[in-house]
Parts: sequence; structure tokens; C-alpha cells
Amino acid sequence: MTRRIVVVGGDATGMSAANTALRHASDEVEVTVLEKGHYSSYSACGIPYWISGHVPDGDSLIARTPEQHREAGIDLRMRTEVTAIDVEKQVVSFRAVDGDGEDGEIEYDDLVLATGARPLRPPLEGIDADGVFGVQSLEDGEAIIKDLTDGDQRRAVVVGAGYIGVEMAEAMVLRDLEVTILDQAPEPFTQIDPDMGAIVREAMQGMGMTVLTGVSVQGFDVGDDGRVTGVRTDRDTIPADIVVLGLGVRPNVDLAREAGLTVGASGGLVTDVQMRCAGHDNVWAGGDCVEVQHRLSHRGVAIALGTHANKHGRIIGTNLAGGYGAFPGVLGTAISKVCSLEIGRTGLGEAEATAAGYGYVTTTIESTNVAGYFPGAETMTVKVLAEKRSGKLLGAQIVGRADSGKRIDVFATAIWNDMDVEEMTFMDLSYAPPFSPVWDAVLVAARKAAKAVEGDVPVSPA
Repeated sequence: MTRRIVVVGGDATGMSAANTALRHASDEVEVTVLEKGHYSSYSACGIPYWISGHVPDGDSLIARTPEQHREAGIDLRMRTEVTAIDVEKQVVSFRAVDGDGEDGEIEYDDLVLATGARPLRPPLEGIDADGVFGVQSLEDGEAIIKDLTDGDQRRAVVVGAGYIGVEMAEAMVLRDLEVTILDQAPEPFTQIDPDMGAIVREAMQGMGMTVLTGVSVQGFDVGDDGRVTGVRTDRDTIPADIVVLGLGVRPNVDLAREAGLTVGASGGLVTDVQMRCAGHDNVWAGGDCVEVQHRLSHRGVAIALGTHANKHGRIIGTNLAGGYGAFPGVLGTAISKVCSLEIGRTGLGEAEATAAGYGYVTTTIESTNVAGYFPGAETMTVKVLAEKRSGKLLGAQIVGRADSGKRIDVFATAIWNDMDVEEMTFMDLSYAPPFSPVWDAVLVAARKAAKAVEGDVPVSPA
């Protein structure tokens, strides 16, 4: 008998699950996908680079159109919002967003929740004014580009200095706007430790941006025409012609919570390793709406990254087709850039390592991206966390110029394979002057951490 699979959400996880299930069990499954938006299978991570002009148009960010999915055999219904889920009756209720379709219900044998994340948008006075934008969907990108094209914006204020914040600050700089970045934290980019964040702040200031940290946004001033004119903080008011919100995201789990599904401490849906929702054999979830286990802290974490979302979808689709897939957890590896500065991180930072109960040492080194005598040599800073006594690599962070950031993948691979910093010093990494010093920054950082571990006074047994 054909199994009816209903997928809520038509982006990375949802469409990957749908296509994988059909590819492996096309005669045994019938797949319907309900998507609220106008687009399917697109790269939200690319939106800042579309706005900056690095990417020519929004179509370049679309991996597969609704028509292509339908040709593959998926019943993809766009502009269709799910309004309720009944897990006992195995029914999903939906409505037509534009009002020209039909509302209704659809029964399922298996349900896949790929509802993504929701951008934080605090209820501040004036936040809904014209000229205040979030950056979550292609529709958001279109709106920002239209606003910048149609108007004469000169001053941009970016609220939040995380991934989206610094990337949108770069986009505004490349569009020749005067940029001010506001963040509550002591240093920008809280995904790395404050000492490394200070390097990011200094570099951004050196690029002509104004970076104000430790400030709290109180509201937005609005002109008689309904457009934002300034951002009020606990210090003063920053004039603004356009405001971009980069305050982060939270798992979009309202429907799932109302349906009685378990939400973890991180705010994401709790699943097992097969991405099945806790307590429900036929309800699956993946992507930005779930929490998964961190391989070092062993805690549930919600990390919104397309890399994880696509893997979750493939695992869910494999299981729906009768195979076996399991998600092994995450390290929180990520990379970003602001103009010429690259930022990478993996594993645990100091606060995370402390919360997980680790005793650790930290070391920081400065090196270059290529041989110091080679043209174009630029400085990079590398920070390493290693467990006391064992020397197990716990985390790494990199802030540097061209070709620095992707070195974080070497550290991520080492953590994934439970290497200690002493082992890392002997890794056979490539070398040639145009690519690296003879002692690559990864090896130098590992060697310094190994010495710190050796020098650590061992704890006396009780």
C-alpha cells in the first residue's frame, strides 16, 4: 500500500527528504509538500551576497524551482500555510495564503516537519516602520534591494553583530553606505570568544564602520511618512535611512508545540538519531527547527545552518524509504566574512567548555596565511582550547585575512576524530610558500596548545 508522506516546509530539509524518499521508494510513497512562501530550495545564506552585488540576482540562489520538484513527482503546493497538526488523527490543516486557493485538510502516514527558524523581532516601538528589514527569505532580499534602488539611502544601521549582522554590514559598505553596527554584547560576533571578537571589532572599525557594543536598542524613530529615521539606544539615537535586523533566529516550533511534540531546552524539537520526533514513530523533523546533540558538550543545541538541514533531509528521506540513516551530531563549525576579514570557529568556546564541565587550557598564536616573505602575506590569529591533562582538542577559532578561515576545517576534522593537540602537531599538511608557511598556523597553534597541556599542573588524586 502506498504511504502518504506530508512535508511541512519546502526548503533544504523538506525538499531533500521528499526527493530522497521518492528516489529510493517511488512506487511505495506519495509525497505532498506544503510551503508558505513563493520559493523552494533556495540558499538563504546567499542573500547578503545578492544584496552586496557579489551574486547577480535572486534566481542564482534557487537550487530547484517548484516546477522542477513537481516534474520529479512531488505534489508541491506553494503559498500554502499549515495552520494545525493533529498527530492523533494524522491530519494536517492548511489555508491558501493568497486567498485564491482552497483551505483544507490532508491525511498522512508519515509527517515531516521542516518549518525552519524564525528571525528574532522584538516588540519595539517603530520596528514595523518602512525601511526596517529582516533578512530571512528571498522576499526579504528583494525588498531590501528594491528599497536601496528606489531610494537615496546614505546611512545604514545594522542591529546585531552575528553572522547575518556582519555579512549585511559588508553588503551595505559595498553599496557605499555609511554603516553603524549595534550589539548588546561586549564584542561583536559572540559565536567566538570576546578576545577574538575584539579583533573583529578593530578590523571592522578599520574598514570605516562604526561599531557600538554593549548597547541596547530601545526603539525606532519614525518620520511623518512612516519611514524609519533613527535607532534609539540606551545611550543616544543613531540616525538611519535604512535598518537591518540581524538579531538571530529561533526554531519555528509553534505548530509542533501546539500539537504536543517535545521541545528541548534549546528551543528546538527533540528527535532521535534517525530524526524522528520524541514519542512519535511517524513524525520526523529536521533543519533549523530541531535540536541535535553536540558531540563535545553532549547537550541539545539548535544551530541554524544549511549544511545540517540538507543532511537531516537526506537522513529522513532514507528512513522514509525503508533504509537506515542516523545523524551523528554537530560541532558547531561555521565560517563567515566581513569584507576582507574571515572568521571561523568549531567545537566549544570558553563559556561553552566551562558550562560542559571541562577543565581546559587556551592558547593563541599569530601567523600568516602564506609564507611571510611571499607577496600578499596577511596576519591571522588562531585560538585553541584543549582539555587539561588529556590534551583533547575542544575548540578552535580563527580571525584573519584571505585564505585564513577555511583552515577551521582542519580543526573540525581533528575534533571529529577525537585527536589531541599533540597528535595534531604531526599532521601531514600541505606546504608551498604561496599557500602556507612551512609551519602552518594550524600546526603552530596545536604545538603551543600541546606545550600548555604539558605544563599544566596535574590535579592530585583524592
